[in-house]
Amino acid sequence: MAFRKDLERKFIKNGFTDFKWINPEKIIVSYWVRMKCIFGCSEYGKNASCPPNTLSVPECERFFREYKEAAVFHFEKKVTQPEDRFAWTKEINLELLKLEKEVFLSGYVKAFLLFMDSCEICQDCTKEREACKYPRLSRPTPEGMAIDVYSTVRQLGYPIEVLKDYSEKMNRYTFLMIE
Repeated sequence: MAFRKDLERKFIKNGFTDFKWINPEKIIVSYWVRMKCIFGCSEYGKNASCPPNTLSVPECERFFREYKEAAVFHFEKKVTQPEDRFAWTKEINLELLKLEKEVFLSGYVKAFLLFMDSCEICQDCTKEREACKYPRLSRPTPEGMAIDVYSTVRQLGYPIEVLKDYSEKMNRYTFLMIE
C-alpha cells in the first residue's frame, strides 16, 4: 500500500515513530466507556470537546465506519502528579494537529485526529461547543468518542494497564482517522 508508506514518512518526519495501522472496523466502541465519562470523569460537561458535547455512542460507531484506514500513535510518560500530564499531552496534541493538517493537505480530506487527553488548549474552557474559542483546533478524545481504548490497542499488541499510582509509566494513545 503505497499511500501508507507516504503517510508513514510524514509521521516519522514529524517525530511520531511509534504507530500502528488499524482497520477502523476493529475500533471497539462501547457504552461502558461513555458511562465512565458520565460517572467517572471530572471533565464531563466541563470541556467543549468532551461528552456531552460529542456524538452519541451509536453516532460514534457510525463515524468510525466511514473510514477505511486509521493510525494509532503510542506515547509513554511517567509523571509525578496527575495534573503534570496536561502540559505534556497539550504539546503533543498541538503537534499532532499539524500532522493532521499535513495529511489533509496531501489529499486525505477525511483526516481527523482524536486527542490523547482532554483538549486543554485553553486554560479556561467555555464548556460549550458553540462557544469554543478554538473550534478548528479542538478535538475529542478516543474515550469521548466511546472507544474502548484498552481492548482496541491490545489488538495491536500495545501495552495498556490501569495505573495504581503515578509512579507507574502511562501508555497513552491517539487516533488519526485518515480515509
